[in-house]
Amino acid sequence: MTAVDTAVDMRTSLGSVEIPGPVLTASGCSAFGQELEPFVDLTALGAVVTKSVQLRPRSGRPTPRMAETPSGMLNSIGLQGPGIDGLLAEDLPWLAERGARTFVSIAGTRVEDFAELATRLRGVPGVLGLEVNISCPNVESRGEVFACDPAAASDVISAVRAAADPAHPVYAKLSPDVTDIVSIARAVTDAGADGLSMINTLLGLVIDPGTMRPVLGGVTGGLSGPAIRPVALRCVWQAHQALPQVPILGMGGIRSGLDALQFVLAGASAVSVGTAVFNDPSAPGRIHGELALALGERGFASLTEAVGYAHR
Repeated sequence: MTAVDTAVDMRTSLGSVEIPGPVLTASGCSAFGQELEPFVDLTALGAVVTKSVQLRPRSGRPTPRMAETPSGMLNSIGLQGPGIDGLLAEDLPWLAERGARTFVSIAGTRVEDFAELATRLRGVPGVLGLEVNISCPNVESRGEVFACDPAAASDVISAVRAAADPAHPVYAKLSPDVTDIVSIARAVTDAGADGLSMINTLLGLVIDPGTMRPVLGGVTGGLSGPAIRPVALRCVWQAHQALPQVPILGMGGIRSGLDALQFVLAGASAVSVGTAVFNDPSAPGRIHGELALALGERGFASLTEAVGYAHR
């Protein structure tokens, strides 16, 4: 730490809940936080965002599940996880014992799944709020992804907001695979979302020239890493421009404090770090320090002063 970065007030909020710093983990990249504990002080992070949890355990999609791409990677894990019972019995108590703040990502294939998960998480120690992963296929609508349809996305968020603990902020995680992300953002905020998580991965495909077949067992996968950062920034910019009062948790290829700064200037009041932890598990803590230094060097006394600054 240096004199210039310790002078910057790094506090921010997720909805109505204040957190001490703006850097969170990203859902899916560090499971439920245990793998990061040797490298990062989990209590110093803004929050640990869990891997998306569903009502029942899932084994995930067929292998191979990952493929490297230029400046990024494709993953096709398929929401493998312990289900809500396992999360409540083991993972959340482990995080709570260590004093970590937890933002639980929930996922489902029906609106009712999301509502039940929100109900089960009411009043659980250590849980700050919910990130609603609406980038799942809606089985009742021919597999259409909830986040790609304003009405479907709105239905999920409305049900979650009604079922969730009133003290828990509800963030809708949006997909970039849409023509107009602002229309989705407006629909979910009208439905009661307290904030927006932007963005989820982009749908991609890699073909092996040797086998002449798709590399991934599930054919398509989610593209993440630095390759998607300009897309993520564009989405954050558009949402903040249209809905300046709505808090945004920005993510997509953040590897440094200067990357995080771009998201803050575009309108994000906090950021999530995901793919970067695969080759640098200390990345969330490092990025917090680099962001504080960058803000101080640019004359900001607090993080909140910089949110959306590029729009002025």
